[in-house]
Amino acid sequence: MKALITQYLSLLRWQDVLDILIVAYLFYRILLLIRGTRAVQMAAGLAVLVVMYFIAGQFQLLTLHWLLGTFLSSIFLVVIIVFQDDIRRALIQMGQTPFIKARTEYSQVIEEIVKAVSILSEKKLGALIVIERNIGLGEFIESGTPLEAKVSRDLLVAIFQKNSPLHDGAVIIRDGRVAVAGAILPLSTNPHISRRLGTRHRAAIGISEVSDAVAIVVSEETGSISVALGGKITRDITPSALRQLLLNVLGFEDGQNRWWRRRLFK
Repeated sequence: MKALITQYLSLLRWQDVLDILIVAYLFYRILLLIRGTRAVQMAAGLAVLVVMYFIAGQFQLLTLHWLLGTFLSSIFLVVIIVFQDDIRRALIQMGQTPFIKARTEYSQVIEEIVKAVSILSEKKLGALIVIERNIGLGEFIESGTPLEAKVSRDLLVAIFQKNSPLHDGAVIIRDGRVAVAGAILPLSTNPHISRRLGTRHRAAIGISEVSDAVAIVVSEETGSISVALGGKITRDITPSALRQLLLNVLGFEDGQNRWWRRRLFK
């Protein structure tokens, strides 16, 4: 066995290693892209059809084998049709450099969020804004009303007006866009949470417990701004502190700006 492994390794070229690493990286990026979305269920369904195709061939189930073979012969076209939105998003991301994306999209999105939160705080309009990071929030996004709109202070303030039908739910921001409004989030069951905190604050803590998302809450009673991250909530922060926190959490952290971790989440 050892001799056989040695023989295979002797035939392995550096090009083969590079080829394997590139393919593995591509699969890894695809998995990150579809994680937390309906594409996961679709991919699982296609995998089941492939397994059924081989089983039908093994047990000579001719009709089923022929039907599945006909379907799978057009698998590339099927994948393009089914995953067109995800493919489009992947190509857009591939065409952008991290630096340009961080400095143009995220900085503008953060500024719009901070300005909206400031206005909501001044008017004492209750709000809950969640920013998706690495862990997908697909199941919670499906509970809301799809918007797929550009992040703007006017839109966020309009959503959380008291006469808006979506003001009671959460806004979820994904990939720099307002994915949905009126989303339903899980409430934290942590017994150590202060009883003074209402449903919005508990929902913010709850979503931060099950994901790495950042949840921003504006109190309807006091207008105070709170941020939940990693299952912990920090209350009564200023818009400038909120801006710095978001800049760091979303990719701007450096050695000189880590003060917010000690100050906000100690």
